[in-house]
Amino acid sequence: MTTTATPTTVPTTATDGLRAATAALVADGRGVLAADESPSTMSQRLKAVGVPPTEEHRRAYRELLVTAEALATDVSGVILCDETVRQRLADGRAFPVAIAEAGLATGIKVDTGTEPLDGADDGETITRGLDGLAERVAEYAVLGARFAKWRAVLHLGAGRPSSRALEANAEALARYARTCQDGGLVPIVEPELLAAGGHRLEVCAAATARTLATLARALEAHGVDPAAMVLKPNMVTAGEGSRAPAGPGEVARATVDVLRATMPTDLAGVAFLSGGQSSETAAANLAAIRRRGGPWPLTFSFGRALVSPALHAWRGDPTRVGDGRAALLREIERVTS
Repeated sequence: MTTTATPTTVPTTATDGLRAATAALVADGRGVLAADESPSTMSQRLKAVGVPPTEEHRRAYRELLVTAEALATDVSGVILCDETVRQRLADGRAFPVAIAEAGLATGIKVDTGTEPLDGADDGETITRGLDGLAERVAEYAVLGARFAKWRAVLHLGAGRPSSRALEANAEALARYARTCQDGGLVPIVEPELLAAGGHRLEVCAAATARTLATLARALEAHGVDPAAMVLKPNMVTAGEGSRAPAGPGEVARATVDVLRATMPTDLAGVAFLSGGQSSETAAANLAAIRRRGGPWPLTFSFGRALVSPALHAWRGDPTRVGDGRAALLREIERVTS
């Protein structure tokens, strides 16, 4: 890991602007649509539904999503990958331009994936992308991005996540967040504890609490302004293979309790990831979490749970673009109703 830099002071006017932009991302119950799969991941999903995995099909699919009618009613921003943020819609508009004209903010995934973490338990990873990040942030801002996302992947199991994995990923997330704030982009900070396994809800709660407490210390050490960032954590759930699945009420109680115990009250907002849950399960859990409430806005930043039905409805057929958009809007309505 690179030596920690000494935090610098962000000008008040810049801080005020970032805080306003951050508040807008989580205001009025709206959430963030994650359409930032890498070209390789998106190609795999296209192939799975019988669509040739070409750059043009990836572009057309993302255009379908961002041009859904009245998307801005329930969505505040759309996260793109590097490929998409440089592409144009069929009418010639750049994606960030079209997104802004629809009343949405453009986000950009700035991490470059994961690699094995030296000195950690088997299978644990660290997220890459800090090298040259300040320059990329500056370029993305010019291209029209207003916020960014970085995902850390943590594994739950015997002895995992290890202290080494927690600290290394928290350090990277904090450095990313500070670099974004210094460069004028709102950071979405995503520490995802994977839901794979047969663990009970209580095990996930304890691991999530360790993850977020470690992250909070790193963010403070780097001078990250919590009022100018959005946290994107996993919900506290039982493992996918658990014999004791937890209902929405249990998920809500455990999730909010962990957040209250670890996160500062001036955090701008929390936008939960779906973590592989179906849209029905994610929606039910989110509704229960919102009913329980907290000192911050509680919303969503879902990807697959929202966009997979649109992909299956479209299947690369230009005559079924309307079906794809309708499927997307149905899933968003399910989450926000």
